[in-house]
Amino acid sequence: MFDSLSDRLGSVFERLRGRGALTELDVRAAMREVRIALLEADVALSVVKQFIEDVTERAIGAEVTRSVTPGQQVVKIVNDALVELLGGEAEGLNIDVTPPAVIMMVGLQGSGKTTTTAKLAKLLTEKHAKKVMMASLDVARPAAQEQLRVLGEQVGVATLPIIAGQQPVAIAERARQAARLQGFDVVLLDTAGRLNVDVALMAEMAAIATATTPNEILLVVDALTGQDAVNVATAFKAEVALTGVVLTRMDGDARGGAALSMRAVTERPIKFAGTGEKLDALEAFDPQRVAGRILGMGDIVGLVERAAANIEQADAEKLAAKLAKGQFDMDDLRGQLRQMKAMGGLGALAGMIPGMGAAKKAMENGAIDDKVLGRMEAVICSMTLKERAKPEILTAKRKIRIAKGAGTTVQEVNKVIKMQMDMATAMKKLRKLGGMKGMASMMAKMGAGGAGGLAGMLGGGMPPGFDKFKR
Repeated sequence: MFDSLSDRLGSVFERLRGRGALTELDVRAAMREVRIALLEADVALSVVKQFIEDVTERAIGAEVTRSVTPGQQVVKIVNDALVELLGGEAEGLNIDVTPPAVIMMVGLQGSGKTTTTAKLAKLLTEKHAKKVMMASLDVARPAAQEQLRVLGEQVGVATLPIIAGQQPVAIAERARQAARLQGFDVVLLDTAGRLNVDVALMAEMAAIATATTPNEILLVVDALTGQDAVNVATAFKAEVALTGVVLTRMDGDARGGAALSMRAVTERPIKFAGTGEKLDALEAFDPQRVAGRILGMGDIVGLVERAAANIEQADAEKLAAKLAKGQFDMDDLRGQLRQMKAMGGLGALAGMIPGMGAAKKAMENGAIDDKVLGRMEAVICSMTLKERAKPEILTAKRKIRIAKGAGTTVQEVNKVIKMQMDMATAMKKLRKLGGMKGMASMMAKMGAGGAGGLAGMLGGGMPPGFDKFKR
């Protein structure tokens, strides 16, 4: 997400960082480019104008022009302004109330409302330990209620039994009553949509809200529609007491105009972002982390969360014990490759790690792809247990055998060996820095605008050897 905007802003700030001193003219020239980049990203004109005015005023002050690193100071100012534009602090759901908390999902037809309802139910169940019930109030779209029932089975969440002919308000009241009697913490109401905002739709939303007094009314909009999403949100806000917005298909939104305009125009927070088609692809929207990703600073918190969801605790403890001794063999490398695939592959990770711009561009240019991980694992699987534990015994004859077994070349085998050696060396450096605590301290400093990222700290612009693997 935000790829095109991130690339444009990255090139602007790269030039600023390369300057030893900045004049007011330098700052204003850079801000003109930022303005164009935001407009091309489909950010609302009024939002862009106010944003540029605020940033320029702060960036031409003494804090920047007299700074030892003026380029970094400008980036920090832009980052802080982006965080403010996106809402400042992440805002969670208001569900810590006398059960059941009622969450009403509204939006136009085709925005992904029903799927998002199921995603949110899954998130609340698994990450917040809430007992959730879903109810479909959509009696207009064929099979809409059946769709939610099927999704409920897939995510393991209860759905309100369907009664043919019952109208939306009556279904909503029955859902709230059933949730109260059966001890549910949260009830999600999936309302009907329309192709356009109309009087009948708004009257139905208002009647449901009056009958159920929801704690949250979340508008689901498609991020790919850009300013249309913001216009839809504005229209709903005028008729319904919205408490937040859920942006779907954020993973496909390279521009980011909807996200950057939504809070400023609607005065309602973005609470969640849909990041894929899978039912676990829903993330809490955090302005600070999103701003960091837009400016190429990565998203270390998001990376840690993704790792926690995909890495087995026993495997992590086993590897940590070996790293404490400065050890890293071929089996460890294979484990890391498998974890990278489980976490979304190279493309998903490159945008989350500071200093990984080189890896991301290499993938975009076709120099490397996620098939690299599978080919490398095949090479390691062709080795004997002894060879994996002691790669230093790999002679030319052994490499030929391994290459044949993996269906590749000796050169590819050498690249895997080189990567293992580089990573083993990196782990020894990490040990000298104070282990994982030392790394955490370094990452915290770099996240604040320092140089390099994890790869830079360990001596490379991207994971050692990945740039050598071609498609």
